[in-house]
Amino acid sequence: MGNIIEPIKTDVHNFGHVILVDFMGDDNAIVDAARMSYGKGTVKRHDSEGLIRYLMRHKHTTPFEMVEFKFQVKMPIFVARQWIRHRTASINEMSGRYSELPNEYFMFDELSVQSQSNKQGRQDGRALRSEEFLREMEAQAAEAFALYYDMIDPEDDVAREQARCGLPLSTYTEFVWKIDLHNLFHFLKLRTDSHAQKEIRDYATVIEAHVADIVPAAYRAWVDYSKEAHTFSRQELTLIRVMLKAYEERGGDLYLTEEGMTVREVKEFRAALGIAAE
Repeated sequence: MGNIIEPIKTDVHNFGHVILVDFMGDDNAIVDAARMSYGKGTVKRHDSEGLIRYLMRHKHTTPFEMVEFKFQVKMPIFVARQWIRHRTASINEMSGRYSELPNEYFMFDELSVQSQSNKQGRQDGRALRSEEFLREMEAQAAEAFALYYDMIDPEDDVAREQARCGLPLSTYTEFVWKIDLHNLFHFLKLRTDSHAQKEIRDYATVIEAHVADIVPAAYRAWVDYSKEAHTFSRQELTLIRVMLKAYEERGGDLYLTEEGMTVREVKEFRAALGIAAE
């Protein structure tokens, strides 16, 4: 893709992994795409990071699409089914029709109780019969794989595409996944969030670390303006205006540069709230 690297492998869970196979571009590629005619070394690093932050802040996303990552990932099928909902990537998955699937399946350390506030998640607290159910789940998975191998044995020679259908969702699959940085940031925002299932967060956290290493300026901007940011409704903005007006009337200072905001960012913030610039 443009960068010759040694693949970097990180193990995840018992049989899973994330391998950074290749990447194309870095922070400079984002800046060059935005400036078009500017080459490397023509502007200061500070100016480049400022431009990246401006692009991220104002959602000018095309320059971020100039950076791409290619990963090889191995995960349980139930994680992969969540993963491929992100349809803005290129993917090629191993085939159970062509290949004999290895006897590898995921098992939880413990079973948690259903969350009372999140219908699709779990909360802290071990289920009453966690250990008993885990033993039964593992026995079922082992039995399913034993049947699978019996079926595809040359003596019986059941078609692999049919024999695989009895395997559990905990079975591991593997695929190559290529995605541009703009869409990867969207993936990471959703899948590193505390509401995402822990097992997919474990993989997303590994990928996030690679992104932070390869495009540090873009990553910092994404953290500030997306990952740790929040979008307000019209009603919420109205309430914020009222609160800030009362704050300033009591002598408060809205220039929060000590919080890491530049003067330009503060002016844009005031303009977004409909507050006259000082």
